[in-house]
Amino acid sequence: MSKKIGILTGGGDAPGLNQVIRAAVYRGVKTYGYEFVGILDGWKGLMECKTMPLTLDDVYELSHEGGTILGSSRTNPYKREDGPKLCKECFEKLGLDAIIALGGDDTIGVAYKLFTQEGIPTVCAPKTIDNDISGTDQCFGFDTAINRVMEAFDRLRTTAKSHHRIMVVEVMGRHAGWMTLIGGVAGGADIVLVPEEPVDIDEVALKLKKMRDKGRKYAMVAVSEGVKIKFAGGMEDIITQDAEVDEFGHVRLGGIGKILAKELQKRTGWEARHVVLGHLQRGGVPTAFDRWLSTRFGIAAVDQIANDNYGVMVVLKGFEIVSVSMEEAAKGIRMVPKELINIARILEP
Repeated sequence: MSKKIGILTGGGDAPGLNQVIRAAVYRGVKTYGYEFVGILDGWKGLMECKTMPLTLDDVYELSHEGGTILGSSRTNPYKREDGPKLCKECFEKLGLDAIIALGGDDTIGVAYKLFTQEGIPTVCAPKTIDNDISGTDQCFGFDTAINRVMEAFDRLRTTAKSHHRIMVVEVMGRHAGWMTLIGGVAGGADIVLVPEEPVDIDEVALKLKKMRDKGRKYAMVAVSEGVKIKFAGGMEDIITQDAEVDEFGHVRLGGIGKILAKELQKRTGWEARHVVLGHLQRGGVPTAFDRWLSTRFGIAAVDQIANDNYGVMVVLKGFEIVSVSMEEAAKGIRMVPKELINIARILEP
């Protein structure tokens, strides 16, 4: 039976979104004879019923493009007046049979609510450069992001070495340290600081002093934007850009790199600079791995719809693509385990 499927991308953009869209349309049209509609700007587009066509011609050249042709937003229908109702009305107006939602835990959380509370059939694929969605071994977008981090360290090392400085590199990832750990280790960072372990600046300064005493002329420090800093009196806190929160209750993190560089210079007497990688980690074309993983996710998502299996998320388990309940994504973010953090500790000078 032919079906009409809507696809949307929510939350922060990530490399691989266009490849999921492309693969889903190819699978649906060529294998099942399905029709596809692109929903613009995430859940905002479903509330406002803004769409674009998604034919084979529309997705043909998406094999290499970063970002998302559908646009994205951090809109939460459950924080808007009549939001869920508007979503349901648009779903019915468009004559859709299902929605494929590509996003992180917030986007997936909304999809699950619309499925269980409004009866909208949904299937999700886990997208986030933070790699912190529970239920999957890896999210698409992550591999590209950690390669951006690694490349940044490769470039920054030459200037740190030339000027005999400490270079502090602030990495995205919110409250999980996957990007900082793997990108930092791959890039040869001397010290890696992640949210899973509160940071004592005095301890970090002591490590740097010992490095300098051994003759090291420069140092590279990787720090997650969501790291908790230990302040005087034992207090721990994260650094935020402002006090505002989005519709999912998230504050804007950022600024830890600048503070850490200043404090380390004061404590060590070693000149320090900071770099905030920011959205450079999101941008650009996806790696081969992310293109491949995204393609597999897109095909698998359509296969779930063909089998009328809704309320699920397609995930990577080992080398296999399987489906799990969207409830898995609601269990909380997937943190970096201690044994992996210890790898960075082993490699400290």
